[in-house]
Amino acid sequence: MISSENILLIGSLLLIAGVLFGKSGYRTGLPLLLIFLLVGMGFGSDGLGIQFGDMAVAQFIGMIALCIILFSGGVSTKISAIKPVILPGVILSTAGVLITALLTGLFIWWLSGMSWTNIHFAFLPSLLLAATMSSTDSASVFGILGSQKVGLKNNLRPMLELESGSNDPMAYMLTIILIESIVGAGEFSGWSLCTALIAQFGIGIAAGFVMGKITQWLLGMYLRLGGGKSEDPSQATSMLAILVLGSVFFTFAAATDLGGNGYLAVYLLGIMLGNSSVPSRRGIIKFVDGLTWLAQIVVFLMLGLLVNPSDMLTVAPVSLLIGAFMILFGRPLSVFLSLLPFRKISMRSRLFVSWVGLRGAVPIIFATYPVVAHIEGASQIFNIVFFVTLLSLLLQGTTVIPFARMLHLTDKEDESDDFGVELADELPTSLNIKTLTEAHLHNCDRLRDLHLPAGSLVIMIRRNGKYMVPNGSSRLHPGDALLIIKEDSI
Repeated sequence: MISSENILLIGSLLLIAGVLFGKSGYRTGLPLLLIFLLVGMGFGSDGLGIQFGDMAVAQFIGMIALCIILFSGGVSTKISAIKPVILPGVILSTAGVLITALLTGLFIWWLSGMSWTNIHFAFLPSLLLAATMSSTDSASVFGILGSQKVGLKNNLRPMLELESGSNDPMAYMLTIILIESIVGAGEFSGWSLCTALIAQFGIGIAAGFVMGKITQWLLGMYLRLGGGKSEDPSQATSMLAILVLGSVFFTFAAATDLGGNGYLAVYLLGIMLGNSSVPSRRGIIKFVDGLTWLAQIVVFLMLGLLVNPSDMLTVAPVSLLIGAFMILFGRPLSVFLSLLPFRKISMRSRLFVSWVGLRGAVPIIFATYPVVAHIEGASQIFNIVFFVTLLSLLLQGTTVIPFARMLHLTDKEDESDDFGVELADELPTSLNIKTLTEAHLHNCDRLRDLHLPAGSLVIMIRRNGKYMVPNGSSRLHPGDALLIIKEDSI
């Protein structure tokens, strides 16, 4: 029986099961996305029998979730970190996506002409199928890297983060343009594609920039509205976080209504707010992080419920061929062609970037658009995209760390933030971490004898994973990490 109580009961069970099974991903090395998808499939029509097949609802939920996920990605993108790799990252997220879609689309079109296959797509539907899968999702990759304290050399992490955060809008634009061409039976040409992309990019960038400035002004205005009256800090942080969330959805809707790319606008809004001084910044980021995890879990579980595993079996052979082409040929060719002008990027780095072409929830969400638009063969498109996504996560997602180690590209992740201590943004102080060496302790082994800059105070010591509150007589050892609070100069 469908009732509010039963919906809450099933929803809560899915969330609890997803989180608990997801925890096992850290031990097995499986991407969290894959685990949530499998949990959803286990509860679905071919599993425990939960019936869910409304593509329009799934598309709407996916749109909301993707707005939050992309905004969070923008907030966590530090301009200082991506500055050295911004050009190759942007080219990968634009030209790389276009090349991947074109190469894979041509392969699918050729495959459709074979008599032994069970798909028969024309040229535009072949491109549409490829376009839905053309963007990458590295969130699960960095979840694995972070859980095992593995970093990447050669600025690979910021470059891949930039690509994965900014290539979804390109795939979305290709998907929408191709659907409009198929449904409208209009002519599809390179010129029409270029003009549409320019409009989507131009309006999306402008909307993100303008709304970034407006949101900063709104946050400041909220604090001024009190007229000098004090407000509970936790309440102020909560209200500011909700204001930011409203701005995210308004930015997406406004940019889309104006003919631009709403996802690109939301991502740029996140970059602007994440790299500027806004009130209650840390509290807002914590709110967004929690909301992002909830959005990812909900959308992954929902997509798992949406698919029928028995339907995927009918397209399994052809999906396996398409997935193998994308992983072994389409993605590597697009990466090597996109990075051709950048001679300083090593061959090992290019190989690793080629392998980290994971498909995730975004392609599956985009695959609902042809179904809602009643494109012929849309159900096959959806099942193929889902199969290829599972193949990518199983094959690439579980081998990212071994492949990085084989190429000698791994590095120990920075653990400088392990203290977990935060200061209010308004305080004129900053926190720094200093790791002691033999040279630092030459002729001194106690805290009081350590030479620190004026206005600095050691408030905690980390030694072998243990934390201590020190005093002047505390004995120091090489390898100790000191948490130092420093008064900022005015």
